[in-house]
Amino acid sequence: MIDLRIVPVTPFEQNCSIVWCDKTRKAAVVDPGGDLERILAKAKELGVTIEKILITHGHIDHAGGTAQLARELGVPVEGPEKADLFWITGIPQQARTFGFPGAESFEPDRWLHDGDTVTVGDETLRVIHVPGHTPGHVAFFHADARLAIVGDVLFAGSIGRTDFPQGDHATLIRSIRQKLFPLGDDITFVPGHGPTSTFGEERRSNPYVGDHA
Repeated sequence: MIDLRIVPVTPFEQNCSIVWCDKTRKAAVVDPGGDLERILAKAKELGVTIEKILITHGHIDHAGGTAQLARELGVPVEGPEKADLFWITGIPQQARTFGFPGAESFEPDRWLHDGDTVTVGDETLRVIHVPGHTPGHVAFFHADARLAIVGDVLFAGSIGRTDFPQGDHATLIRSIRQKLFPLGDDITFVPGHGPTSTFGEERRSNPYVGDHA
């Protein structure tokens, strides 16, 4: 089975996740935006070995620490979808704008596409392309654990911003309603910021994308 711990990082309190295979203790870090010492300390505390980095999208609070962490650990980077290349290339400019000293751009070892899979130890997660917040945004879904990591697409009681370059509100709503909600009301999701929730709860109560919105 798979397990997960959230490690809030950066002044944006971004939900970096350490997700691991219980059998092998192999782990992936999802969205290491910064505060790498905090991420590495948590991995050591959990007794897991980081074997790769997974990226949902190219915004700096999610990807700003990727280059350094990959270099320090000698591990590959997978994701996001290639439409976010301009965001990743622009990480140094994002760093100057938002005050993230030392953040570097990087080239993922593997760009991801809708329907791809990624492995963590012996476990497999499905890749779901969910554009709208950014054009290349992806989510990671583990069917047996009833768990999704959705980045900045959906939040408890809210949705992702669409006022950034190549963001689109209608596309974001379609991503949520056509790609995420059909996975099941019982799916717990980890958003990019804030508390976890379930798709069922958001369908019932989210004022932006719920069934009665």
